Amino acid sequence: MNIKHATLLSLAALGLAAGSAHAQVTNTMPLQITIQNACNVNTVAPTTLDFGTQGPLIANVDQSATITVTCTTGANYNVALDGGGGANVGARRMINGGNTVAYQLYRDAGRTLVWGTTIGTDTLAGTGNGLPQALPVYGRVPAQATPPAAVYNDNITVTVSY
Repeated sequence: MNIKHATLLSLAALGLAAGSAHAQVTNTMPLQITIQNACNVNTVAPTTLDFGTQGPLIANVDQSATITVTCTTGANYNVALDGGGGANVGARRMINGGNTVAYQLYRDAGRTLVWGTTIGTDTLAGTGNGLPQALPVYGRVPAQATPPAAVYNDNITVTVSY
C-alpha cells in the first residue's frame, strides 16, 4: 500500500467516524400534584402558657402564649380551644388534687373575648396563606381565694376546623 492510498483510507475512516451519529428520541413526562384545603397545628406550638410562680392571688395574673397554624392558601379556618380538664369554657380551672385555680383564655389582648369552641361565636377565624401563622392566646388568672401551695395544671385541646 502506498502513502497516497493509506492517506485516502485514513481520511475515509475519519469521514465515516465524523458522519456517524447516535440515535435519539424524545418524549414528555407529565408531573402532577393535587393540593387540597388542609390545616395543621404546628407540633412545636402551642407554647406553654405559664402563669409563673405566684403568692396570694390578690390581683390578675396575665400571660400569653402562641398557637401556630399552617393552612393552604385561601383555606378559611376556625381555631377552637376547649374547656380543658374542667370541661367548661366559661369556667376553666387548673387542678391539683381537689384544689383548683380559676383562669380564662381570650382571643384579644384586652381579655374581653373568651376563646371557646362554638364556630361563629367564640372561635378565632382566619384564612390560610400557605405559611405558619402565629395566633396569640391571652390568659388571665383573676384575683381569687388562693388555694394551698402546689403546682396546678390543665391541658387545652386546640381544634382547627377548615
